[in-house]
Amino acid sequence: MNPIEKPTENLTERRLADAWAELQSHADQGNPLEADAYRLAFSDPEFLLRRETRGIRFQLEMLKPDLDQAEQGIESTVVVFGSARFPAPEDAKNSLYEAQASGDANALAIAHRLVRNAHYYDQARLFARLVAEYSMHRRPEERLFIVTGGGPGIMEAANRGAHEMGAPSVGLNIALPHEQKHNPYVTPNLSFKFHYFALRKMHFMMRAKALVAFPGGFGTLDELFEVITLVQTRKAKPVPIVLYGTEYWKRLINMDVLVEEGAISADDLKLFQYVDEPEAAWAVIKDFYGL
Repeated sequence: MNPIEKPTENLTERRLADAWAELQSHADQGNPLEADAYRLAFSDPEFLLRRETRGIRFQLEMLKPDLDQAEQGIESTVVVFGSARFPAPEDAKNSLYEAQASGDANALAIAHRLVRNAHYYDQARLFARLVAEYSMHRRPEERLFIVTGGGPGIMEAANRGAHEMGAPSVGLNIALPHEQKHNPYVTPNLSFKFHYFALRKMHFMMRAKALVAFPGGFGTLDELFEVITLVQTRKAKPVPIVLYGTEYWKRLINMDVLVEEGAISADDLKLFQYVDEPEAAWAVIKDFYGL
């Protein structure tokens, strides 16, 4: 091949990059983007954001995180769910000091609640450290990686625990009206952002070898029951499902009522387990797989 010639693949990649560079230059100059029929379809945001191209966007949100994780050796994960509103103990204490100084009774009540729930942050952090420590001594194909929703609170705690052990971890964040930023402990090249909740939840399950649900709100409940339903209906393979914080979960949901009313079978209660210590959560996973 003539030394001045480039492979066709490189030429193609260059042309694709040029198409995007043109758009970026347009934006950098502050020019509003106007419809352009001549623009390449894949580099035409107006076209890609049409209602009719929603299926293409689904496919892209499916492919991008999947390909990136596969290329980086992320094959088996332990998913950690939990509230974005439960802070680190040090942050909770600072909030309490500020509330005490303000003399605001409502702020003080909220601050006391934050302090009360902050221990879940520490426990999620410790649990992730256990998973990361185990994986450090295993062959790449045997390693387990922490994956969270990528946000603050319990999610941050789990990513932080893995980060402290020098292990990579995944964040599957979601674009929200009140913009939720990724936490600083997610491995940068494993930090993904989704528009569609459905695709995000699919990615939680695609590589999951276990799920640990710490106390949380609507989002945590949505993700938890999605997984339980998939396992119950055998649409997904059985995995350990751990509810961390027995008192919280049993106070929130009386699962026995579902059995008493015939909405589920008694055996369905075996799909998940309650625990109250990081070591106990990790033991459930180890026992399930004989690690």
